[in-house]
Amino acid sequence: MNAYSIIEKKRDAQTLSDEEVRWFVTELTQGHIKDYQASAFLMAAFINDLSPSETSALTKAMIESGRRLSFDEPNVVDKHSTGGIGDKTSFITGPIAAACGVKVPMVAGRGLGHTGGTVDKAESIPGFKTALTLENFRSLVEKNNIVLMGQTDDFAPVDKTLYALRDVTATINSIPLITASIMSKKLAEGIRGLVIDLKFGSGAFMKTVPDARRLALSMIELGRSYDLPIMAFLTNMNWPLGESVGNSLEVIECIETLKGQGPKDLEEISVELASGMIVLAGLADSRLQGKQMAQKALESGAALKKFEQLVKSQGGHPDIVSRPSLLSVARETHSIKAQEDGYIESFENDKIGRLLVDLGGGRKTKEEQIDPSVGFKFAKKPGDFVKAQETILTVFHHDSQKDLVESLEKRFFREIVEMSQSKPTLDPLILDVLGDRT
Repeated sequence: MNAYSIIEKKRDAQTLSDEEVRWFVTELTQGHIKDYQASAFLMAAFINDLSPSETSALTKAMIESGRRLSFDEPNVVDKHSTGGIGDKTSFITGPIAAACGVKVPMVAGRGLGHTGGTVDKAESIPGFKTALTLENFRSLVEKNNIVLMGQTDDFAPVDKTLYALRDVTATINSIPLITASIMSKKLAEGIRGLVIDLKFGSGAFMKTVPDARRLALSMIELGRSYDLPIMAFLTNMNWPLGESVGNSLEVIECIETLKGQGPKDLEEISVELASGMIVLAGLADSRLQGKQMAQKALESGAALKKFEQLVKSQGGHPDIVSRPSLLSVARETHSIKAQEDGYIESFENDKIGRLLVDLGGGRKTKEEQIDPSVGFKFAKKPGDFVKAQETILTVFHHDSQKDLVESLEKRFFREIVEMSQSKPTLDPLILDVLGDRT
């Protein structure tokens, strides 16, 4: 076998054998295949797609490129989100599920582009450590039922190489390649079930519901070939989740939600996702029963205590729950107000994320540092009626950014918000649930 013949075969829309896929990934891992050859392979796969057998073979080869954990307990279940604006559910869903007896080994990523990263949010908590060894990771799962670690080269390390190439060769939005990327890391964790929060809409990678559904079914099918039950929630990302966007503001909102004082949409989706985790862990017979358990853990304060344990066990400030003001939040605020009476028809949600990047709350390159203190707090969202001069959102910024904030306000009305004189019809927060034990 050689790289040229494999690229040629995929270019001509032929199906690769398991052995060919494994050989290509192994040679890439060992540095014998050049980046330009791997890029050619990715483009051929993007244009001609990968079959389910090729996707499965690619996933297996990627898993074998690194270490793999295993747990004896059947109740080890993770949650993965495809990302979006204000997407912060891991800090609520994880503790709720853990409080109900699920063992939750969360491996999270950083933000790049318009979507925020769970690791960046976690590191806005003073002292919180996300760089753990696999031994620490396993120990905390077994001891506390929950851990949150940053992505590591231990799990499917070749994915890091492939993802970097996909990012610069316009091959990101390939459903088979996304499936292999996500599932290789999750299967390497040794989990026994997986809940996927699969976003659709303007603030998501999957812009349309059909594409989101295709990705969900691709991952569910692959999971079944590995005896991994998967439950996929198709959730709306046409506007920010919750009220806050920006790392410190989002963590504060999570603490408020765990105290029963957060936005209702954030609480609803967090409880629903946790119910799926509880079912897949074998601790409830139905999502309804799982939801009742999740709601009880939230209302009793058990989930809040589990979040506090998570923070303390990973070096975070022990008083963060009682004193959320320990999180750094920019002191200057600017209210962006409606220019006319009417309903908010829609947001270009991905552009809200890009405004945050311009403010310093996200990164354009992997090397950039994030300012966790800046962000937005929304008072109104699509479907709401606003009067002229009523606040739609508040910008948290630094004194040195006043000129920037003025330009952001102009862009908000020019590029992001669309108004209407009639109340719009909106997709629900959770459109559908697919997969196992639904």
